[in-house]
Amino acid sequence: MLKLLSHIDSPDDLRKLSREDLPDLAEEIRDQIIHLVAAKEGHLGASLGVVELTIALHYIFNTPDDQLIWDVGHQAYGHKLLTGRKNLFQTNRQMNGISGFPKREESIYDSFGTGHSSTSISAALGMAIASKIQGDLNRNHIAVIGDASIASGMAFEGLNHAGVTDVNLLIILNDNAIGIDPSVGALKQYLTNVKAGISSQDNIFEALNFNYRGPIDGHDLDGLIDELEELKMISGPKLLHITTTKGKGLKQAETDQVKYHAPGKFNPKTGILITSEKQKQPPKFQDVFGLSLVELARKNVRIVGITPAMPTGSSLKYLMEEIPERAFDVGIAEQHAVTLAAGMASRGMIPFCNIYSTFIQRAYDQVIHDVALQKLPVIFCLDRAGLVGQDGATHHGAFDLAFLRCIPNLIICAPSNELILRHILYTAQLGLPAPIAIRYPRGRGTLADWKVPFESINIGKGECLRQGSHLAVLCLGTMVNNVIEALNDASIDKGAVGVYDMRFLKPLDEELLHAVFRTYNKVLTVEDGVIEGGFGSAISQFATKYNYTLKVHSLGIPDDFIEHGSVQELQASIGLDPLGLAESIKDLLG
Repeated sequence: MLKLLSHIDSPDDLRKLSREDLPDLAEEIRDQIIHLVAAKEGHLGASLGVVELTIALHYIFNTPDDQLIWDVGHQAYGHKLLTGRKNLFQTNRQMNGISGFPKREESIYDSFGTGHSSTSISAALGMAIASKIQGDLNRNHIAVIGDASIASGMAFEGLNHAGVTDVNLLIILNDNAIGIDPSVGALKQYLTNVKAGISSQDNIFEALNFNYRGPIDGHDLDGLIDELEELKMISGPKLLHITTTKGKGLKQAETDQVKYHAPGKFNPKTGILITSEKQKQPPKFQDVFGLSLVELARKNVRIVGITPAMPTGSSLKYLMEEIPERAFDVGIAEQHAVTLAAGMASRGMIPFCNIYSTFIQRAYDQVIHDVALQKLPVIFCLDRAGLVGQDGATHHGAFDLAFLRCIPNLIICAPSNELILRHILYTAQLGLPAPIAIRYPRGRGTLADWKVPFESINIGKGECLRQGSHLAVLCLGTMVNNVIEALNDASIDKGAVGVYDMRFLKPLDEELLHAVFRTYNKVLTVEDGVIEGGFGSAISQFATKYNYTLKVHSLGIPDDFIEHGSVQELQASIGLDPLGLAESIKDLLG
């Protein structure tokens, strides 16, 4: 029974409670988060760790007039429960439901959208400067930065600027010593020393002109409220350093913070994960990457692995466990990861730089300037390409094909299955004259028996999977599997449809394309990236270049940001599921 939370529809209702009621409210919020994530999946540990902070912030500050930003946004489940969304909370991350991250269109209490990390300080500073220019000197601007986001270069850029301003800015450093994986680096060690009271160095935040307070216990509601009340009255840039336990309130989440960052479904009473007994399943693409890389690194001493804070999610953890001296987690620092890889490549190493597709966007200049321009053979392994599901618009790997395609000297490969991924990893480490981006989706593939001997594959060569007479369907990446399934529709004339796995967006297999355009009456391209500037655009430009008159029909992600839902639901919504593809093929066959 929710004795307190059921009566709270906004922070105004929260502020009517006595301070003595707030610990009970914290228990109710934790219980709601645990039960929701247990049933629906989502991010667990981060939001459990900031329940007391969430209550204290809304209790002391006049939100939404005071601007509150959560960084990273997966800390904000408790915030959503207190800001008018508790009755929608069961739809969190579901198709047409509320987002798993703060979203400006969703609520006036979500001051800034935060799906990627380390943006809060810059955004809050921008808001604070705007308030000063507009003559509003009383509004507060609060950035809660946690889950290792403070270690990113962008966070330090914001700190550097904020320290020479006189605006009303409060940064709350939620120090839990972990992002998705344990925090790394010298800053992490510095914060550990500060918490232990053994640091002999000057305080880094005071040196940057912040009024520094802490560290204090982030689960002590009374202490938090007292500190925030005092800081509210102080002008200029301030930083409150709090220590919290990620997963607070659920024993398993506190003990295994990596697994319970986003654990999937579990029993809310016991915390035990729910697993179903199944026959042998295909592996996840990231595990094929990680395990294959270990095999290759055993034989090739020049191979190194690099990831910006995603060793578990990317499966680089396997190399870190077996050959730790050649595997590097650089923290949430995508730009540094790319240029670090470039430096290694310049000295003859073979760096596999593993970054989620949505996060390589954060290092675009480095890919161009530090890698491609210098033809350094960095091997980019872009995990989570295409639609990723419930994390939504901030996390879909929708743009990589389009924004990488325009970069000179860059090979782009999209394996259609685990075997092709395994073979292109092998081929890349043999030595390439240029960098390569290998992009593959989140989740499981189609082949249970994938661990076959390595084979070299031809760069820039596609494959005809089935010959047809009328319509050629050109596929990139795992979309070929949806197309093959679509052809199970009994009303489709199978002999009329040819299917091609192109494998490479750059260079295109022009020899194969000439054969296609000379043979077929119609061409359809299918990709799990944005249509604008992507694979379909490349095929259309090929046709124009060589004066082919066949019209190229293209299916892919439309010119829009796709929201959250299961991958299957999202593919169906834009016609990329087997059923939608079957209908498109039938339309083109006439």
